[in-house]
Amino acid sequence: MSFQYDVIVVGAGHAGCEAALAAARLGCHTLVLTLSIENIALLPCNPSIGGPGKAHLVREIDALGGEMARATDRACIQIRTLNTGKGPAVQALRAQLDKMQYHMYMRQLLEQHDNLVLKQAIVDELLMDGDRVVGVRTRTGIEYRARAVVITTGVYMRGRVITGEASFASGPNGQLAPGALGALLRKMGLRMGRFKTGTPPRVSRKSVDFSVMREEKGDDQPRAFSDWSQPRVCQDYSCWLTHTNTETHRIILDNLDRAPMFSGQIVGRGPRYCPSVEDKVVRFRDRESHQIFLEPEGRHTDEMYVLGFSTSLPEDIQVMALQTIRGLENAEIVRPGYAIEYDFLFPDQLTATLAVRGRPGLFSAGQVNGTSGYEEAAAQGLLAGINAACFVQGKEPLVLDRSQAYIGVLIDDLVTKNISEPYRIMTARAEYRLLLRQGNADARLSAIGHKYGLVSDDAYRAFLARQETFQEVMELLRRTRPQGKDLDRWAREHGLTAPRQGVPTLADLLRRPEVSWQALSELAPELTLVPERIIAEVAVEIKYEGYVKKQQQQVERFKRLEDQRLPGEIDYHAIHGLSLEAREKLAHYRPTSLGQALRIDGISPADGTALLIFLERRRRSAG
Repeated sequence: MSFQYDVIVVGAGHAGCEAALAAARLGCHTLVLTLSIENIALLPCNPSIGGPGKAHLVREIDALGGEMARATDRACIQIRTLNTGKGPAVQALRAQLDKMQYHMYMRQLLEQHDNLVLKQAIVDELLMDGDRVVGVRTRTGIEYRARAVVITTGVYMRGRVITGEASFASGPNGQLAPGALGALLRKMGLRMGRFKTGTPPRVSRKSVDFSVMREEKGDDQPRAFSDWSQPRVCQDYSCWLTHTNTETHRIILDNLDRAPMFSGQIVGRGPRYCPSVEDKVVRFRDRESHQIFLEPEGRHTDEMYVLGFSTSLPEDIQVMALQTIRGLENAEIVRPGYAIEYDFLFPDQLTATLAVRGRPGLFSAGQVNGTSGYEEAAAQGLLAGINAACFVQGKEPLVLDRSQAYIGVLIDDLVTKNISEPYRIMTARAEYRLLLRQGNADARLSAIGHKYGLVSDDAYRAFLARQETFQEVMELLRRTRPQGKDLDRWAREHGLTAPRQGVPTLADLLRRPEVSWQALSELAPELTLVPERIIAEVAVEIKYEGYVKKQQQQVERFKRLEDQRLPGEIDYHAIHGLSLEAREKLAHYRPTSLGQALRIDGISPADGTALLIFLERRRRSAG
């Protein structure tokens, strides 16, 4: 039997859900094939969304019309802002979630969408017409044909779970880990690698002594990830802080011969920025303790996630080590921690649209591309779904550059860098992070989401109204000068030095680090009516105006390099002045611009000069 669709999405994790919803909302008849309908949008590791860099991705997904932010707000049981003592570029929301509620929200969206079909099946084959991918075949022999296929298989391809001396074929949480699709991709000539990730044990809440731990509550101010959610104070559940100690470390060090990370049983490279507890103890032997956070997994479960204790140690050693930690002396492990190895696709074989080079109709998104994290997966899924729909409909694909979005940074890094470990987004990876704040994601991307049809007309009008309010407040601050006597009195009351020359504007006063919005409102009562969301962005724009202008100038220089387009048919081996390494890498990566070429590992400034000379000669010969 054979069935016809426009787009097929293989996998229904965070990448698969966003890809399928995007394609369906853009008018494509979309099929989602998943190993288990009960595990759609599974949160197999930490019960949280957000954090520096990651929250920025979630806000950008929301601005483009994706779903992760709304699902997070719906399932939130605690939300707070991180890095409040640092600058606005690195401040980020983080939400604790009810895992089951998040899953049910996303499952219902997929099931109820008119243009989307959800089926449980194992995909073992891709159907080909020459080099072109035209569908899939399931393990039961059913063929589903489509003009575009998006692979979002996460960490499931040939997954192997390792706990101590025990190892077995499995995906997260005991799910299936089929290997046929990975073998097929290898047979197609695609380069595949092996990565490793891990998860900590879960302990029973009733076995924990919280009285000796430090409580971490959510913010006491209303918060929301999505522009379309009502902000609320979310302090339903607390997290709890404790620490390992020298006895914990002794037990781990005494049992390294049973640790798969050190016995050679694990061969895949793990994420550097989320190391196992045994790795931390070995690498930082001088440290007497490491932080451990206990996080609730939901409203209707007793399980607590032990953040900071990711491990593949044998289960008996996990129990011994955990019970040396303050507050966990009687801890009962509900699920032991484990490591998982899996196949991934080297992402340098993808274009910036997340299409697989040389295989028309095939796209790839999520952890299968060598990334870590729910947020990175969802961001890729959204872009892959949009571009699969554009491929089917013959429309211009969506490519975001590094100056527009963290999504642009993420994808550009994947397709131009040598990925040797699971990639994690961080604010430090963005050159223009002061311009790419989580608070202005809508200003950067809502117009693009509306253009591609994922942001509705009503939602876009609401965004434009917010922008109009923002501009009105900015203009008010820049033109309003308080009366001299009012200013003197105000400065004395707040212990400030009055300006010596001239009468400053409200913007000049707000630019002072010690001046808050509340204090400024005493000089202009109408400022008390400004929504909190607008206040935050106006304050950043005013206080960091000089730095913002400097980064905008840097972006203009970046754009000039990006505007130097590199035609796809260039024979790099024939360009005089390029090093041998540059010729090989440029021929492999096929960059679309001079700027992207210069970001490829191994491309030197001299190689960039040779490319500029080549482009200039090409222009002259074309008249």
